[in-house]
Amino acid sequence: MVEKIFGTDGVRGVANVYPMDGETAMRLGRAAAYIFKKGRERRHRIVIGKDTRLSGYLIEFALASGICSMGVDVTFVGPLPTPGIAFITRGLRADAGIVISASHNPYMDNGIKFFDHTGHKLPDDIEAAIEHLVASGEIDSIRPTAEEVGSAFRVEDAVGRYVSYLKTALSAQNDLEGLRMVIDCGNGAAYKVAPAVFSELGAETIVINDSPDGTNINDACGSTHPEAMREAVRAYRADLGVAFDGDGDRLIMADAHGEIVDGDHIMAIAAIAMKEKGELRGNTVVATVMSNLGLEVCLRDHGITLRRAPVGDRYVMEEMLHDDLNLGGEQSGHIIFRDWNTTGDGVLTALRILDICRTTGRSLADLSAVMKDYPQVLRNLSVKTKPPLAELPAVTAAIADAEAALGDRGRVLVRYSGTEPKARVMVEGEEEAAVARLADRIAETLAAAIG
Repeated sequence: MVEKIFGTDGVRGVANVYPMDGETAMRLGRAAAYIFKKGRERRHRIVIGKDTRLSGYLIEFALASGICSMGVDVTFVGPLPTPGIAFITRGLRADAGIVISASHNPYMDNGIKFFDHTGHKLPDDIEAAIEHLVASGEIDSIRPTAEEVGSAFRVEDAVGRYVSYLKTALSAQNDLEGLRMVIDCGNGAAYKVAPAVFSELGAETIVINDSPDGTNINDACGSTHPEAMREAVRAYRADLGVAFDGDGDRLIMADAHGEIVDGDHIMAIAAIAMKEKGELRGNTVVATVMSNLGLEVCLRDHGITLRRAPVGDRYVMEEMLHDDLNLGGEQSGHIIFRDWNTTGDGVLTALRILDICRTTGRSLADLSAVMKDYPQVLRNLSVKTKPPLAELPAVTAAIADAEAALGDRGRVLVRYSGTEPKARVMVEGEEEAAVARLADRIAETLAAAIG
């Protein structure tokens, strides 16, 4: 059996340790080049971009070496948000795009994720084919020589191209004049793009955490740590704040009071506005099993169906593509406006919400109030192994007891993280104290079962 190295969102791990070491990155580059050039009789090209991690250099050049060794050219775009790399891949008509990023993880981690020529993340079968080629040595003998070896180029205006495109996400009749906003770049890939977009559209911007040094990405900042953004909104009396994660494909917002507006509230705002304009295809939104029950209730009250997919924006997109839907996302802030981009896009999402604010004349706080959160408790446990939950009778019994206690007025979800060595226990219900007790009981049982 071929070892699985792809997780929920590409390959991820500690940088310079298998599978995120240079040797494996080179083999991944060779395998990807082979897959994406197959059957096409022309010169081929793969785009490589990254976030601001120190280890990005190591992975970048190892991937490029593998790709060029298969006779495929490489186009470097440097630090750019993940959705920007998807956009550039399409714009350059490249065969594929590669993002070097571990998203919200700390700087010592890194990751590799792939887009096909349309800017979509790869389905499971293509990832499995790449894994097979990495492990089998099947293509080791393919060695182009002389002029058949690939070359590498750098696109110097990638940021400018992407900024120009993003600005079109604001309706022609709207601008951001008179808006004061805080922008937390998370010392990540959005540190150039985000300030440029909002300031060029007329906003007064207070920019924080926009000085990456290779080790401070996501360090007590950005979408996973929005406290600094919230405090800056209050201190500067801003109208709102936005905080991006390390690779810029998700955001968390804050209203003028510093209150958090997460991905569920953002989807509620966008879905209702799109339905009113006749733009919400199928009157359906795709979220994940982690989205709050309050989102489901809110959408149902407005005649909108919520469909749930497994955790991971790749699975959200697959569900959207299946029935040609155009809005989906995750509570964590990955929001996909499929009419605009092929993956979650933090800056684009902020612009679409700001467009609704401008068009309706309503504040973010007012719009966000349409959805009320059900109490939701999440417990994260570090684990050394991930045995199937169905093989842990004490755990399944604890889950069943919790579900019986909640009835149809709550939810229980227990799953392993696809990107970290963790198990996650989520319980929702009407009373927070009761929900917390149930979550703690399941977490304690899980810890006793697997350590």
